[in-house]
Amino acid sequence: MLKVIFVTPCGARIEIEAQTDDSLMFAALTNGLDGIIAECGGGMVCGTCHVYVAEEQFGRLPPMSHEEDDILETVAGGRRATSRLSCQIKMTDELDGLVVTIPETQ
Repeated sequence: MLKVIFVTPCGARIEIEAQTDDSLMFAALTNGLDGIIAECGGGMVCGTCHVYVAEEQFGRLPPMSHEEDDILETVAGGRRATSRLSCQIKMTDELDGLVVTIPETQ
């Protein structure tokens, strides 16, 4: 199992476990984490699984697709340089210990 730390909008740190090859969004939903809405179920059309990846870890992620980039332009919580859709982050051993922050709004 891999560890992921979600930082809530109020600053609380919640550590969850994720399985290799699951999406970060799936891991959040499986663990009952609040703040990841995932209205489209991972179809990359709604932007309600938006997260901010810790700056020092952002380079560990694979590049985003043009489609993900377009969706991130519409997110309610405000796009940052480290914004990603959690449905597009596939958990791998390299991402063990990943820290992401949930925006105040999705």
